[in-house]
Amino acid sequence: MPKSKRILVLNSGSSSLKFQLFDMPEAIVLAQGQIEKIGLASADLKVSFREEQYTDQRPAANHQEALSWMMEVLQGTAGVIKNVQDIDAVGHRVVHGGLKFYETTLIDSSVLEAIHALSPLAPLHNPANAQGIEVAKNLFPDAAQVAVFDTAFYHNLPKKARQWAINPEFASEHQLRVFGFHGISHEFVAQKTLNHLKNPMAKVINLHLGNGCSATALEAGQPVDHSMGFGPLTGLVMGTRSGDIDPAVIFYLIEQKGMSSSEVKELLTKNSGMLGLTGHSDLRDVEAMGASGNQKALDALTLNAYRIQKYIGSYTAALGGLDALVFTAGIGENNSAMRARICANLSFFGIELDEKRNAERSADLRNIAAPQSRIPILVVPTNEELAIAQKTYQLLGDSAYN
Repeated sequence: MPKSKRILVLNSGSSSLKFQLFDMPEAIVLAQGQIEKIGLASADLKVSFREEQYTDQRPAANHQEALSWMMEVLQGTAGVIKNVQDIDAVGHRVVHGGLKFYETTLIDSSVLEAIHALSPLAPLHNPANAQGIEVAKNLFPDAAQVAVFDTAFYHNLPKKARQWAINPEFASEHQLRVFGFHGISHEFVAQKTLNHLKNPMAKVINLHLGNGCSATALEAGQPVDHSMGFGPLTGLVMGTRSGDIDPAVIFYLIEQKGMSSSEVKELLTKNSGMLGLTGHSDLRDVEAMGASGNQKALDALTLNAYRIQKYIGSYTAALGGLDALVFTAGIGENNSAMRARICANLSFFGIELDEKRNAERSADLRNIAAPQSRIPILVVPTNEELAIAQKTYQLLGDSAYN
């Protein structure tokens, strides 16, 4: 009988903290929730446990206070643990692992230092991930701290997909390659898809659509190509990130318009995407604007879907066929209007959406393709936290923490 362990999974953002507490290996969710608006006058906490919901508001100046608040609720209101010693391990989502980290990794001081050093490659993510680790190490001194990297899934991306047309020796010296992101989600969803299709060799396109968006082409569950690159900026249009843009624009803004490189980075990572196009980063707000006839919003929604359609076309070619198109993450799972825009005019590829199926809401894996569609169109719920818990538990089985 495998030894039971309580694993707390943390996904730390710059002003947010998502968490789930699992009893592993049974994958029983003891509690889950999030704290938002950390650092502002009043933070918001939401926790679910035993089919109950608990919400609260109070100041949380930093992640230390947020995690302490979370523990108060888990010990008190929820009553799912007695003290910090009940936590056997903390699994952390870390966005960028560079070339150094391509497996689930026990965190020590050198690992934490390396995660900090990779922050320039994922400026919106790695600093917050590292901060969450530092706080968790202090709060749970006896628990194993484990990092699960988004980039790890793409470590063995085919050479033709991970390379750019620059001098290979120069690229190797400076570690310039496609690293890929959202790998925890894409790997989890890929396995769910293969199990559903009962085809271990299936050719699949995963669309992970949330505030951050990416597309991955997969064959037999392994990535063949991916829309993000050296950092999580390129590819699809996102909430605040531009996605693909001509590098000449960057040179022009710096050399001709006098912008600093940090100003251009701020523009493309925090003030572009749907926010730059419409003034709103949340697609629900943009959809509401579009429904009222706002032309900026309508144009932005069209551009967003068009970019995704281009990736579907190119990845179908890269795979040499297609066995399933998959939608996942917040927008992919819940926004029927965006799914309809993306699937429009794709019957040439055998992709035909069923309007009624698409409009139905469900938390389950489902096929929303029309009966005549040659290609299944699947909505596959992702669960990055469960994937992190599973990888953390697996690693602990081979470690001194067993």
